[in-house]
Amino acid sequence: MTPVKTSLPRVAAIMAAVAGLGLAGCNDAGGDPKLQIGANPVLPQLHQYLLPPIRIATPVGWGSETPKVPQGLKIQALATGLQHPRSVYVLPNGDVLVVESNGPKAPIFRPKDLVTGVVETLAGAKAKDANRITLLRDTNGDGIPDVRTVFLDHLNSPFGVALVGHDLYVANTDAIMRYPYQDGQTSITAKGTKLTDLPGGPIDHHWTKSLLASPDGSKLYVGVGSNSNIAENGIQAEYERAAIWEVDRTTGAHRIFASGTRNPTGLQWEPTTGKLWAIANERDEIGPDLVPDYLTSVQDGGFYGWPYSYYGQHLDPRVQPQRPDLVAKAIVPDYALSSHVAPLGFAMSSGHNLPANYQSGAFVGEHGSWDRTPLNGYKVVFVPFRDGKPSGPAQDVVTGFLDANNHTHGRPVGLAVDRSGALLIADDVGNAVWRVSSAGVSATPKPAS
Repeated sequence: MTPVKTSLPRVAAIMAAVAGLGLAGCNDAGGDPKLQIGANPVLPQLHQYLLPPIRIATPVGWGSETPKVPQGLKIQALATGLQHPRSVYVLPNGDVLVVESNGPKAPIFRPKDLVTGVVETLAGAKAKDANRITLLRDTNGDGIPDVRTVFLDHLNSPFGVALVGHDLYVANTDAIMRYPYQDGQTSITAKGTKLTDLPGGPIDHHWTKSLLASPDGSKLYVGVGSNSNIAENGIQAEYERAAIWEVDRTTGAHRIFASGTRNPTGLQWEPTTGKLWAIANERDEIGPDLVPDYLTSVQDGGFYGWPYSYYGQHLDPRVQPQRPDLVAKAIVPDYALSSHVAPLGFAMSSGHNLPANYQSGAFVGEHGSWDRTPLNGYKVVFVPFRDGKPSGPAQDVVTGFLDANNHTHGRPVGLAVDRSGALLIADDVGNAVWRVSSAGVSATPKPAS
């Protein structure tokens, strides 16, 4: 499709506005976000913009404050002073791996690319250093790590991690790497071997690659985001993107397990049914209430609409030529999370260190919006499940990332559940990892071994 053209003076004006308090645009006032949560979200008429409205939450740091949790829960910092932590992974012995990562430097093909880079920088989405994994270990069981080491370094924009036996897999932005791991080691110095390439540069619009091992360890599932908002870089740039890959762990051979998922940033197995579930970031620039990001079960061979349609057969008129054959079979996601919340973290509850109302369901880390008023997301929510499916409205679990002045102390990204059942949250603006547990439980995780 042909990209929308604009003038360089106009771009300069945009950047000047972004550098201040943000760009005010028309028709950017969103409705009630709660109307877009659940199985049947309200989908209003779309708006098309020459230039999308921009709303930036200014990062200010935490200082002496912490995120807020409801009564019955407590929150504490597991680690601070990190470098752009994007995801967390818990090893069988209780060690916590923190993936500190920054996206690759992307080429500028259109004026929008320049504006996007400025927005990401001002919103705290860039880090000068990172691209490593840090290990945290609590040796005495007091809930505070007393060992902190560089576990793996010199990685290429890593995000997903999975351990199968003594093989540790890291999803860099352009490849899955395999490293030998022995129980209890605090660093890996082995060079590692490539299992398979993943779609990377030179354009690498959605660079994070989520990773999940199959229950039997024979396969790896990879979330590969699109290379654009709605294929404006050309459909050839989207080859095997906007998809969930299934990778054979022995040979590295892969197939497309599901497609049309614009940016599947988190993958989990639902424990009751054993089905694969994913969170996904949907498209932008057609209004403050379009399109809701979502949580959904993933069907083998399923197509979820991107770029041609959203939420089933709702056509996106910006995408030409259309594909009515694909649109006809587009699957409606199971559960809407509201528009532009940017879900980047996903963990199924294991329940045993949290109150009863968090025993069964999905935690979702909502990184937060940049293109609607009021801002949306900037919190961790819990979606209750019953019989393997969402069974009620999402509940706020961790808030306080965003204040009343649209200043953000932090932004939640990756989630994990530790050995005790407590929830771990990577905060890439606050440069911290937070731990949420039951306020009535004094027991801490068993010491790492």
